[in-house]
Amino acid sequence: MSLAKTYTRAQVGIEAPLVTVEVHLSNGLPAFNIVGLPETSVKESKERVRCALANSHFIFPEQRITVNLAPADLPKQGGRYDLAIAVGILAASGQIQNPDMHAFEFYGELALNGEVREVTALVPALISATDVKHCCYIPKPNEMMARLVSQSYRKSVVSLREVWADLVGQQTLAWDEQSPSDPALGVDTGMDMNEVKGQGAAKRVLEIAATGGHNVLFLGPPGTGKSMLAQRMPTIMPAMELQQALETASVYSIIGKEIDPNNWRQRPFRAPHHTCSAVALVGGSSTPKPGEISLAHNGVLFLDELPEYERKVLDSLREPMETGMVSISRAAQQVDFPARFQLIAALNPSPTGCHTDKRATPEQVLKYLSKVSGPFIDRIDLQIELPRLSTVELQSTCVEEGSEAIRLRVEQARALALQRQGKVNALLSSKEIDQYCQLSSTVLAFLAKATEKLHLSPRSYHRVIKVSRTIADLAGHEEITLAHLKEALSYRAFERLLAQLIR
Repeated sequence: MSLAKTYTRAQVGIEAPLVTVEVHLSNGLPAFNIVGLPETSVKESKERVRCALANSHFIFPEQRITVNLAPADLPKQGGRYDLAIAVGILAASGQIQNPDMHAFEFYGELALNGEVREVTALVPALISATDVKHCCYIPKPNEMMARLVSQSYRKSVVSLREVWADLVGQQTLAWDEQSPSDPALGVDTGMDMNEVKGQGAAKRVLEIAATGGHNVLFLGPPGTGKSMLAQRMPTIMPAMELQQALETASVYSIIGKEIDPNNWRQRPFRAPHHTCSAVALVGGSSTPKPGEISLAHNGVLFLDELPEYERKVLDSLREPMETGMVSISRAAQQVDFPARFQLIAALNPSPTGCHTDKRATPEQVLKYLSKVSGPFIDRIDLQIELPRLSTVELQSTCVEEGSEAIRLRVEQARALALQRQGKVNALLSSKEIDQYCQLSSTVLAFLAKATEKLHLSPRSYHRVIKVSRTIADLAGHEEITLAHLKEALSYRAFERLLAQLIR
């Protein structure tokens, strides 16, 4: 027949809308036209497809070829449409006859000799294809990443000739294997919390943060273990749920970054340098790409030397920290990327390293700390100051508690929260706080006095209650007691430091 349809998918953020490739052959002067808002890389597929068909010993129709990529208003980019276009031409010219063509999707960039090369953003496409029970033909190099999508129907191919042989029934390809989804595979990072000497209070804060999904701020002079503690945060966090792991894998597949199937459910840890731009941190460019906050989705974003970041860069995090999503708007399109991360920030309390150092006056220290805006600090639940370690602590041979023991407590307490409310405590709304974090009259009165004395904002007020709820969960208590609230209020070190400097 002179008209054929094949299917593939575009990439818009982590969404994969279906694209119908319509191929029509008509009489007239030989021509090859692609319509449907193709960008340059898609327009150039004409030459790749032509050479691939010829070098794979297929007949290239000497007719007027029109390829329409529908929907026409969706921008198309990249070489991912090559295989679908080539198969469409073969079907339209009668070289492929398969009644089930509507149940297949094709992905892959074609080399001039007919080989199928890997493409990016394949995980979101496979997830969408699995929902509608479509079989996908994917490049062999993408097979390892594709295994992460359980229950997907797919066949890995090396060349265009293999696709043709399978579709016409000449040589059937085997179905690809599935990857195991054992969560126990995702917790081995080669690091352990017992490598950190002392700093019991900071470890306690990380345990609370891992349980409730709270943000953390470490203050302390150089060498007190701020970076070491932050790097070991993923070792005490529960492995990602299957849906969370697929979301994170989808983001990584967009930038073409491979994920190890043996630890793909391990929570990501991102630590961008303080010279990074707002686009690198949040995402952007003319063709929107995910930034560091999206690459840290369901994991940890560590910002060391916090005051060294540009203020506008830090303030660009304020909205994603609240919504768990970042929207990047450009003239051509608007793209949403997930960004539900846990922030761990670290800073020295003075430009000289310690706020008691005589080399810096209180005014200089205040100027240094004012580089971090109040609304940004307001979104951090747990703030703690790390003291210098004594020589006795440094030379101690006592075995510290390991990550596994801490993680077991975290998993148990988090399970309580999920059973009670279906989400971690940090994500509770104001209405849900009233429902699941009820306080007795004594606790409420104490919180009211503390709010007035510490000048807590309404946001900080609610965050203190959420932290109290997490502390109660770790203790196995259904009710939030005064002791839980006092501990939550004690983790406001940055505000206390500012109050001390202003006096």
